[in-house]
Amino acid sequence: MKPYMPNELPLHDLDYKELFGLVGHANAELARYDGLLQGIPNPEVMLSPLTNQEAVLSSKIEGTQATVDEVLEHEAGIIIKEAEKENDIQEIVNYRMALYRSRDYLKDYPIRLGFICELHSILLDSVRGQDKTPGDFRQDQNWIGKEGCKIEEATFIPPSPLILREHLSKWEVYMDFDDSDFLLQMAVVHAQFELLHPFKDGNGRIGRLLIPLFLYQKKALSQPMFYLSEYLEANRDEYYQRLKSISEDGDWNGWIVFFLKAIAVQAQDNSARVKSIMTLYEEIKAQIQETTHSQYTVYLLDAIFSRPIFKVSDLVKRLNSECGIHEKTTPGLLRQLREAGILRELQPGSGSRSAVLYFPRLIKSAEGRK
Repeated sequence: MKPYMPNELPLHDLDYKELFGLVGHANAELARYDGLLQGIPNPEVMLSPLTNQEAVLSSKIEGTQATVDEVLEHEAGIIIKEAEKENDIQEIVNYRMALYRSRDYLKDYPIRLGFICELHSILLDSVRGQDKTPGDFRQDQNWIGKEGCKIEEATFIPPSPLILREHLSKWEVYMDFDDSDFLLQMAVVHAQFELLHPFKDGNGRIGRLLIPLFLYQKKALSQPMFYLSEYLEANRDEYYQRLKSISEDGDWNGWIVFFLKAIAVQAQDNSARVKSIMTLYEEIKAQIQETTHSQYTVYLLDAIFSRPIFKVSDLVKRLNSECGIHEKTTPGLLRQLREAGILRELQPGSGSRSAVLYFPRLIKSAEGRK
């Protein structure tokens, strides 16, 4: 098997008749989702459950096994004794940090190769793969296949490092190009990146992270918050097979059909999830106000929405530093929320160790559980 030779962009031989209806449907569903996004006053807080879930699912495609609950428990200081699980959690935390960094960056700058290398450094910081030149494009020939296989046994050999930088530069230029439709272009951008396989590790996660960033850059989204990994994880085998069919048979149409269906289905699911979270936010806001009669209702609500498993001592310090709420006030408010059943205790306090509380309805809502 020879190294893959990338197509020149933009593509010129797509079957637009087959794609036309799917493009329209996917655009309509994405527009409905963005309409909801535009109606959220504080999307980064209210949609933090979706961000957590995306970090978990995108990492899961690559083999990690940690859950959203375990990540949140870890961040609340609950010790997980399995070293492998700790590694999985750190990979997920890194992915979420890369997402947050992306939002800040895109407020002022377009997607560039240097920024992608920065995201890669964040992704591989202190985890498996940290020995695989984080933040640098590969300078060696890599290949994909069963663990430990030789290049002769590979199922896919990415382009030679001698031509990699040239095609990455062309890919970067293509992102600034206005193709016939931004969703068609997004499908090509994602697949081309995965086929170039420019890093020694972490290519899949970076490629999926680029999806909401590109849609935001093209002004298809008002916030860079559209997460596709739920669909890709549920259809993992077809996801990889469609990418493989490009390299083996030049079947770009089959890949784009799959991608457009993924966008449409995920947009519908994301819209339903956002509506559920928005409804929950308003319900809990009313409950907290009715329970505490506090002027700090919204501050308290935003804090437990963005971190639904937390140490009491951490939340006390956070609300004091960020909102000016006196450190003696917060424990009383939390006690009232526990008595009302809004919060529950996950781990009791003991001596100098602070209690850990959690917000069960948000965790269930974010994961689609009843």
